[in-house]
Amino acid sequence: MNGTEPEWLLWAREIQATAQSGLAFTRDPYDRERYEALTALAARMMARCGGADETALLDAFRAEAGYATPKVDVRGAVFDAENRILMVRELVDGGRWTLPGGWADVNQTASECAVREVREETGFVVRASKLALVHDRARQNHRPAGPHSIYKLFFLCELLGGEAAGSLETAEARFFGRHELPADLSTGRTLPHQLERLFAHRADPSLPTEFD
Repeated sequence: MNGTEPEWLLWAREIQATAQSGLAFTRDPYDRERYEALTALAARMMARCGGADETALLDAFRAEAGYATPKVDVRGAVFDAENRILMVRELVDGGRWTLPGGWADVNQTASECAVREVREETGFVVRASKLALVHDRARQNHRPAGPHSIYKLFFLCELLGGEAAGSLETAEARFFGRHELPADLSTGRTLPHQLERLFAHRADPSLPTEFD
């Protein structure tokens, strides 16, 4: 188990996942009641220990269906000819900076999702060229911690065209050199050591994909 998140969060997340998977497969009405009670318990634990809204958590958990698996977040690392990396300033999270990206959508490959997110959030057209990092959000010590287990996929992307533009989610898009990266990062989405690794992959494309 990872040591970067509190044990109560790990326990509550596991209870919720067990309940969700149980509800997906059980045919016994009494077991269904038990799994629903476990779902409510997980929401209560997260709300009491983490200061979240219990009703909102319970609604979110009830909206999940099927066997519980991690969610997938995709990020595009786009470099220009001067080896600067493209970042966006978000309209949420205090206007902090992150790599363009978001949740993976159904009926699209992971790389297609990354390319789409870059276009929507920055105005630039890109092509995904390499899967550089596959990170577990909790293991990498992203903050703040959240209720879900999340895999984060970072793709190196080639710049094809377009021009910088804001979006419904971002205030601006800008390229930064390796030694001029913004200090106010959205640490729930992008961390300094991940940016360092992406610069390393840009410099040496033969590096293998890094995971965990």
